[in-house]
Amino acid sequence: QVQLVESGGSSAQAGGSLRLSCAASGFTYSGYCMGWFRQVPGKEREGVAAIASDGSTVYADSVKGRFTISQDNAKNTLYLQMNSLKPEDSAVYYCAAEISAHCRGGGFLLRDYQYNYWGQGTRVTVSS
Repeated sequence: QVQLVESGGSSAQAGGSLRLSCAASGFTYSGYCMGWFRQVPGKEREGVAAIASDGSTVYADSVKGRFTISQDNAKNTLYLQMNSLKPEDSAVYYCAAEISAHCRGGGFLLRDYQYNYWGQGTRVTVSS
């Protein structure tokens, strides 16, 4: 059974950094595409960053140059390093996974509808 558990959400000052983690069980990252998404109340879930099974990455324009997605296959853990945080980065962050054979690449990796497995979310609050 696939299970994703996020951690690392916290409060931070604008300009600060946080690192989110997503621990996976029931599958190995190498056969999946993975993504980080975020959502604030009243808004649609937004794709933030994603990584394909070949290691290629894609980012939303709003976080390019500030956020970095990575994975440690040995630990079966996905990370999102968030630097130069802004108040508008405040949201609940979710990690998601899908079997790589079912993943469309490029910008489609940031579309939430192609992911079937989701974590419970971790909250990030950035104050100015």
